[in-house]
Amino acid sequence: MTGRPTPVVLPPSLHPRLGLIAALAALVVVALGVLYAGHSEPGEVDRWIIQPTADTLRPPWRYVALALDFLGEPVGAATLVVAAVTGCLVLRRPRAAVLIVAGVGMTVGTGTLIKHLVGRTIHGDDNLSYPSGHTAFLTALALMVALLATGGLGLGRTAGTSLVLAAALVAGAAMGWAQVALGAHYPTDVLGGWCTALAVVPVTAWLVDRTADSVRREPH
Repeated sequence: MTGRPTPVVLPPSLHPRLGLIAALAALVVVALGVLYAGHSEPGEVDRWIIQPTADTLRPPWRYVALALDFLGEPVGAATLVVAAVTGCLVLRRPRAAVLIVAGVGMTVGTGTLIKHLVGRTIHGDDNLSYPSGHTAFLTALALMVALLATGGLGLGRTAGTSLVLAAALVAGAAMGWAQVALGAHYPTDVLGGWCTALAVVPVTAWLVDRTADSVRREPH
């Protein structure tokens, strides 16, 4: 039994470009993971970026960084996810709500697994730093919201891809800046977190669509 078609969460026009971006992002995550596996010190790129900013963040920018950091903490992240899921349900987009939950879960889960596999630390042996989970989370959420906006607005391939990448860049840059400025992560940890979201979210969206379409096609 089929009903009224349910809007997809990964617009078909974006499949080729986002698929390529996801593959390239995955390669970056793996390459950086191999390069910094087991390290506990910043690399050359990290030193070049953090040298002028380490321990120099002062109010009001420190408050901005702390506020952004809070959005990646359990309470802040849960609040954002609940708000996004509620919005999807109010707009009668249950598949979109599933994407938000699945996308966040897959991104955070993948990042956590990579942390333990790579074993890079900062400020002590217990602080696994690669990739940045805060950056991965906020980037993933921004990506998914942009994907849903692309579908809802009926944007074409170029406009849709631009919106998705711009959202990912703004979210990743904002949270990445906060993490580096607060000394919570190295710049390459932030890049790894950003690329983790770029690699995971498109695949998750595709799987959500495939699974939902398969369920709808089954006889009842």
